[in-house]
Amino acid sequence: MKELELKYGCNPNQKPAAIYMADGSELPLTVLNGKPGYINFMDALNSWQLVKALKKATGLPAAASFKHVSPAGAALGTELTEVEKQIYFADGFDTTPIARAYIKARGADRLCSYGDWAALSDVCDADTARFLAMEVSDGIIAPGYTDEALAILKTKKKGSYNVVQVDPGYEPDPIERRQIYGITFQQGYNSFEINDGLLSNIVTKNKDLPQAARHDLLLALLTLKYTQSNSVCYVKNGQTIGVGAGQQSRIHCTRLAGSKADNWMLRQHPKVLALQFVDGIRRPNRDNAIDVYISDEWEDVLAEGVWQQSFKVKPEPLTAEEKKAWIATMTGVSLGSDAFFPFGDNVERARKSGVQYIAQPGGSIRDDNVIETADKYGMVMAFTGMRLFHH
Repeated sequence: MKELELKYGCNPNQKPAAIYMADGSELPLTVLNGKPGYINFMDALNSWQLVKALKKATGLPAAASFKHVSPAGAALGTELTEVEKQIYFADGFDTTPIARAYIKARGADRLCSYGDWAALSDVCDADTARFLAMEVSDGIIAPGYTDEALAILKTKKKGSYNVVQVDPGYEPDPIERRQIYGITFQQGYNSFEINDGLLSNIVTKNKDLPQAARHDLLLALLTLKYTQSNSVCYVKNGQTIGVGAGQQSRIHCTRLAGSKADNWMLRQHPKVLALQFVDGIRRPNRDNAIDVYISDEWEDVLAEGVWQQSFKVKPEPLTAEEKKAWIATMTGVSLGSDAFFPFGDNVERARKSGVQYIAQPGGSIRDDNVIETADKYGMVMAFTGMRLFHH
């Protein structure tokens, strides 16, 4: 197909809308089910670039969960712990590597992944499709689908679930163009390859960067490459645990992503794992209930007496002291930034969420202060020399 007409653009009033190749050639994708929209395709094509690059950089299956043209989560197909299976609602699922990648990508920030677009680096199998069928999601892009997986996905959303197959061998034109206010912008396609060599310039006294942390830093940097800037990303055990996107201030990015990482950690607290939900509660409602329980809003919920809507028994509060103590046990976290840290305050905030490894471009006039702050906490920090803005 050379052109695909869309219902409308970003908003219902933006018509006509379509996707096509400027040179008149065939589109490098096929819609196997549903009717994806303008924003769906923006999510699909950005998320596909991310997982394709992750697979190339690490050799591992990769998945992403996209919302509004930024990743809510991205992950590699590494093993799931028993606690992760519980907090991602994956208990009892058979999990192939590509299924694990999506479960972890979706689990990174389940609240933000509500209504996501899923992307897979590998062929979608039945295990992945069965998990995805239970989630609120708008669509998926992958290089292929098994017959069983496609049959499962076609039953989702009363048969209207969006399923897109992309040509894995497609390479974009080296020059990309877009229009804003009727004016055409042109730039070279960002083909910069993120690989292990980017982590060779370690500027801190501590230079011990294990392989697992290298994978995590590559995951962070590649996630940032396809995240609306400014952006900062926290990663642990082959999955993002906090993405801060589109903030005007870098410290606000670091705080936003750090608060998401903290929430990821709090979801593993024994009190959260012991929560008793009412029978038949839907997965999104369970996500919302957990989010409120670990937030500062919980006291208001208790005061209003509406906790019975989600829980069988009244949960014991998770105090501020307990939260702080639990988050303080988080270690071995990696962090990437799409541009340099202008001040050491970003490192100070990162430390509070267990960050031990950092990759950032460097180039600030205060690099010495940033390095000194990292050295104060025995962190490992690499200067990549490459900015990763995405707009």
